Amino acid sequence: MAGKLEISRDIAAAPEAVYAAISDVTRMGEWSEECYACDWHDGFDGPAVGATFDGHNRHGTHEWTTQGKVITADPGRAFAFECSMRGIHYSTWGYQIQPTETGCRVTEWSQDLRPDYALEFSKKISGVEDRTVRNRQTISGTLERLAAALES
Repeated sequence: MAGKLEISRDIAAAPEAVYAAISDVTRMGEWSEECYACDWHDGFDGPAVGATFDGHNRHGTHEWTTQGKVITADPGRAFAFECSMRGIHYSTWGYQIQPTETGCRVTEWSQDLRPDYALEFSKKISGVEDRTVRNRQTISGTLERLAAALES
């Protein structure tokens, strides 16, 4: 699988404010429906290329933890990280931020990199039958909650 999904939303906030919010992974639970908490690994306390963290996720009664590694940390412009589980880099997530006259346009994207042999295991762990449909739903919700928090 190598599907990439992108969803954009205009947010009436400065690009730097949006970047500060999304790159502080410890706040992810404030906007994400599925990732309810993140913790930086020892030795890291903020967004820098190479920084690692655990992402704690849930869907219904299913809970799982993934390992994240920051691959892009460009203040006010872009933030991205790889997600791994059991040594398999199975997805990459990111945000592009572009200034607009009223704030910025934020594009959240994910790339599904799960190998075919891991698809059934992934469904069993997460309880998610169609990851593309689920990610479309959660990305839209994340951007809505992010906008609500930053525009208030």
